[in-house]
Amino acid sequence: MDLNIRGRKAIVCASSQGLGKACACALAEAGVAVVINARNRARLESTADEIRKATGVEVIPVAADVSTREGQEALIAACPAPDILVNNNGGPPFRDFRELDREALLAGVTMNMVTPIELVQRVIDGMAARRFGRIVNITSQSVKMPISGLDLSSGARAGLTAFLAGVARSLADKNVTINSLLPGSFDTARLRSGLARAAKRSGLAESVIEERERGAIPAKRFGHAAELGYACAFLCSAHAGYITGQSLVMDGGEYPGTF
Repeated sequence: MDLNIRGRKAIVCASSQGLGKACACALAEAGVAVVINARNRARLESTADEIRKATGVEVIPVAADVSTREGQEALIAACPAPDILVNNNGGPPFRDFRELDREALLAGVTMNMVTPIELVQRVIDGMAARRFGRIVNITSQSVKMPISGLDLSSGARAGLTAFLAGVARSLADKNVTINSLLPGSFDTARLRSGLARAAKRSGLAESVIEERERGAIPAKRFGHAAELGYACAFLCSAHAGYITGQSLVMDGGEYPGTF
C-alpha cells in the first residue's frame, strides 16, 4: 500500500534502536525524510547511516535529551516544519511505589508526560496551518493494564493520553490527528535487559523466565519491533485522517478487555 506521505518530514524521538528505530525505518520506507534522535551519538549515527542506505531518504541525526529545552530546540532546528511527530521515551524502571521520592516522581512525569506535550505544543499550529499533521505517541500497554512496579510509567503515560484526548478532537477538522500506540512485550534490548534482571533476582535461568513471559501472551511470542513500526507508519499515512484520539494496544492479545 502506498501511504501517500512520500516527501513528508518527520521527527521521531528516541529512535536509535528498538521501537523508535522501527518507526523511523517504516516512515523512511514510505519516502518520509526523518529526523532521528537519541543521546548516544555513536549508535544514533550508525542508525542514520543504516536507514539512509536502506531507503535513500534524507536522515538527520540529532543527539540530544528531548526532555530538556536545549534538546527540543535542536530537534526543531533540524526540522522546523514537521508533518509527523512520533513521541517516544523510555519509561522509569521497575520500582516499588514506596521507593519513589519526589525527585523520581517529577522525573518520570517530565519524561513520559510533560516532554511529549511540549513537543506537541511546538509543532501543532504549523501542522494545522498546512492542513496536515500526524502525531503518534508510543506509550505502553500499562496505560490500560497497570503493572505493579511500573506505577509511575503507567500514571504519567495515562496522563499524557488523557491530556491529548481533548487536543486531538480540537484539531480533527484541520487534518491533524493524535493517536497512541500501546505496546506490550516487544523483543527489544529493553525487554532483554528486563529478562536478565528478573533471572538474576529469581535465580532462575533467563530462558526459563523468557518461556514464562511468552507463555502468558495469547500469541505465545514477543512482538517484533517492525510490527509496531508499520502500525505507526499507517497512523501517519494519508489514509488515517479519520482516526484520531485513539489508543491502539499491540500486545498479542494480553490485555483482556473488550474495549
